[in-house]
Amino acid sequence: MTITSSFKALKLAALSATAGLGLTVAALAQAPASQLEAIQSRGALQVCTTGDYKPFTLAKDGSYEGIDIELAKSLAKAIGVEAKFVQTKWAELMNDFTAGKCDIAMGGISVTLDRQKRAFFSAPYLINGKAPIARCADVSKFQTVADIDKPETRVIVNPGGTNERFVRANFKQAKIEIFPDNVTIWDQILAGKADIMVAESIETKVQEKIRPGLCAINPDAPLQYGEMGYLLPRGDIVFKAFVDQWLHLAKATGEFAKIYDQFVR
Repeated sequence: MTITSSFKALKLAALSATAGLGLTVAALAQAPASQLEAIQSRGALQVCTTGDYKPFTLAKDGSYEGIDIELAKSLAKAIGVEAKFVQTKWAELMNDFTAGKCDIAMGGISVTLDRQKRAFFSAPYLINGKAPIARCADVSKFQTVADIDKPETRVIVNPGGTNERFVRANFKQAKIEIFPDNVTIWDQILAGKADIMVAESIETKVQEKIRPGLCAINPDAPLQYGEMGYLLPRGDIVFKAFVDQWLHLAKATGEFAKIYDQFVR
């Protein structure tokens, strides 16, 4: 099947999905043009990503690597264009996205109702949750939120995302330090400058592997349920249906699992 025919098939599936949502042909005809057409006309899928969230997105040697970087390239190929990455930060992610700097945001983005107020989410592609990570010698000390939330505990966290929101909502007695570099933040724990960080469970598993001395704490039974998805323009049902259908096929064909295993296993 050619790229053009693949795109047509996915677009038809997207239109079928909108019909399943109760939209009539007349309603579709009156609806604003989808971002899907704009992406085709431009010849590029513009992807906002932070580049600091291994294993999803990591800036390296002038480019990016990670699960969502490879999946962004897969989505762009399905549309028949190339992927172009737009640098953002967690604290600026929503403003950059709603300002139209990109068509989609990808890179380990947690689904939250606050974000949902300003954008659509794709179907979730990963079930995740917040889990602690600490020096291996301290694992038994930090099993629960109550264990962590003590005046002597030094919690370190990156700014502007769901990690910081979780920490501020759940830890009222622990000392909280905001550390701006999400790539080297883990080294602060190893160096004894902080006791613990709370992050997505998959991220704690990866950091445990690459930083001997750190141990993820109950990553398969996280402190909080969570899902990850991709940010999409609010109200653009056609584009959302296309992305959801592409994601479904990527999982059904094994492409998603192959990419995931490349960066996690």
